Amino acid sequence: MAARAVIGFAALVVAAMTLAAAPALAQTNDPNLTQTEIDCLNRATAAADCIEDDTRDGSGEKPGAGSAATNAVVLPALIVDLFPNPVGGGQAPLPTPDPRRNPAGRALPPQAAGAPAIQAAATGGPIVSPSDLVAAEPPRAVIGDFVPDEVLVTVDGDAVQQIAASFGLEVRSQRQSLLLGTTLVRFGIPDGRPVGVVLAQLAADSRTVRREPNHIYSLQQAASIVNYAFERIALDSKAASGENVRIAVIDTAIDDANPALSGVIADQFDAMPDVPIEARDHGTSIDGLIAGVGALKGMAPGAKIYHARAFEGGKSTMDIILSALDWAASQDVLIINMSFVGPKNDLLGIACRNARALGIVLVAAAGNNGPKAPYGYPAAFDGVIAVTATDAKDGLMEQANRGAYVFLSAPGVEMVAPSGAGSDVVTGTSFAAAIVTGAVANLLHAAPDRSADWVEKALAATAKDLGPKGRDNDFGYGLLDTKAAEAAKE
Repeated sequence: MAARAVIGFAALVVAAMTLAAAPALAQTNDPNLTQTEIDCLNRATAAADCIEDDTRDGSGEKPGAGSAATNAVVLPALIVDLFPNPVGGGQAPLPTPDPRRNPAGRALPPQAAGAPAIQAAATGGPIVSPSDLVAAEPPRAVIGDFVPDEVLVTVDGDAVQQIAASFGLEVRSQRQSLLLGTTLVRFGIPDGRPVGVVLAQLAADSRTVRREPNHIYSLQQAASIVNYAFERIALDSKAASGENVRIAVIDTAIDDANPALSGVIADQFDAMPDVPIEARDHGTSIDGLIAGVGALKGMAPGAKIYHARAFEGGKSTMDIILSALDWAASQDVLIINMSFVGPKNDLLGIACRNARALGIVLVAAAGNNGPKAPYGYPAAFDGVIAVTATDAKDGLMEQANRGAYVFLSAPGVEMVAPSGAGSDVVTGTSFAAAIVTGAVANLLHAAPDRSADWVEKALAATAKDLGPKGRDNDFGYGLLDTKAAEAAKE
């Protein structure tokens, strides 16, 4: 018996040494990959012809079509999915926001910015992560860029510095996240270790709760006529109003001097104050389409915009976006507009779920990466209204993403909107999302007690069916019909 045990132990040692010497292979469950693509993901066998040019469409955005070629800023994109957070496997559940209500039936905002209000006031059940966050099971998700020398980690307690010392990391920022209900730390990797390796190392430490790459997200503006949206979504331009409805927009900086935004902006927050402002067009267009005044009247004039700058050069990171979302949630807003797309990230999913639990309507662009593109987030999270873009004849924008997560269609092709230069003709699911946000503001202005659940159900039930009968992957439930939605009963 002893001899047999020795032989068995020796065999295990040899096997372990063999595995240690073998090259790391990409792990993927994507059924759409060919053998050649799988070989390209294998760093040991990948040939030079596996690397594709970083081509862009006419919008200046990257295609999101799930290519096997690397999309990471420096490291291979496979690192992102190499060490996914297991469901229930050592991941402590984050608490549910306090469901306390005021007499009007709306969720109360956190009492103090930066305070662990959600965590301290949690009374509901645990959040199950992350299998129930997606509206419909996607065949694949965007494998997006990420910051090559950073990871985002949620930590309970005061162990941040000890964790940094244990793993040779730098604490680049840390703060109490209102929507995550815990401390969010951005650790830097000073020694060049791959992101996936660091995530795997941190996974073994019980002091860390969640670990994610610091993903990069892109604004969804496609190409560069008078605004036909009012007619197409059955909204009377003369009667349109979002008076006193509080809306948060997470986007680029804006042109405060643009006449269309006169009196529209209630407050601003800069989530990236150390980055110089170079562009103001996209954010100005989004705010203007929602609540613009004057010659370029928006869908919901009178609404109060709480604008968070979180993008420059069309890009942002998960850390910056989460900071903007926390600020937005603390402003007692009814709607958050997110006209950007990126990869699936558990932290973003939980933040969206908690914002929705606070009674906030979440509207997001479905994406402009084409009919074969993977699902885009945050639009594909459950509880987020994913908006695609149609033209003046209700035709689908050619570049629009498709998929079961698409919820609603709205005008977004060749519309005149305010911009940093005055005005411009804009196209993209970004702008369709702004149209839906403005329409929702009209609904909430007419009946402030309507809940986020009611809004979602009313929009789905009253949409004008386009394409195949019923909900489909191109148009979702169909074209937004504001008049019908306003008349919908509880």
